[in-house]
Amino acid sequence: MSKRILMVLGHPSSQSFCGALSNAYTSSARAAGHEVLVLELGTLDFDPVLHDGYRLEQPLEPDLLHAQSLISWAEHLVFVFPIWWGGIPALMKGFFDRVLLSGFAFRYRRNSPFPEQLLKGRSADLLVCMDTPPWYYRWIQRMPGLEQMRRTTLLFCGIRPRKTLTFGPVIRSSTAQRDAWLRQARTLAGAR
Repeated sequence: MSKRILMVLGHPSSQSFCGALSNAYTSSARAAGHEVLVLELGTLDFDPVLHDGYRLEQPLEPDLLHAQSLISWAEHLVFVFPIWWGGIPALMKGFFDRVLLSGFAFRYRRNSPFPEQLLKGRSADLLVCMDTPPWYYRWIQRMPGLEQMRRTTLLFCGIRPRKTLTFGPVIRSSTAQRDAWLRQARTLAGAR
């Protein structure tokens, strides 16, 4: 069954290995008959800083309004990003701060500590690069960036995380290893 998929490249550079993973997933998903649109955060023109927090409304730039329309359109989202300093890149965090707003992604409810999830019905895959060995990131560091993405960002808005693939350490990986990781991304895309 064909799906509407939004690929979100969270690495600032499309020339990175994250960019290669994004391309591999996208081409395989399209070959499997899915409609795929790509959003490269590094090409968007927006201020990632919430200058007054959420106290005052900060008007959304045209690229962020377009991003919201793409998220609304999508049935399935794919986020490809690196882990830097244990978490997601600042650009990606700023994107979420600015785009996943009350009234769009969630809505607070009177007399309830839990919001209404306005993006419910969507699913997401995460393709994550790191220079730390994935086992170390999971068992020693406790995966703070992945927990942030899955629990406090996606699930908070109603997006159900499906599959998370971690690739690393990228810094010392061979061409053969990177080719194997790209095959994993293609296989995941074809399984949608």
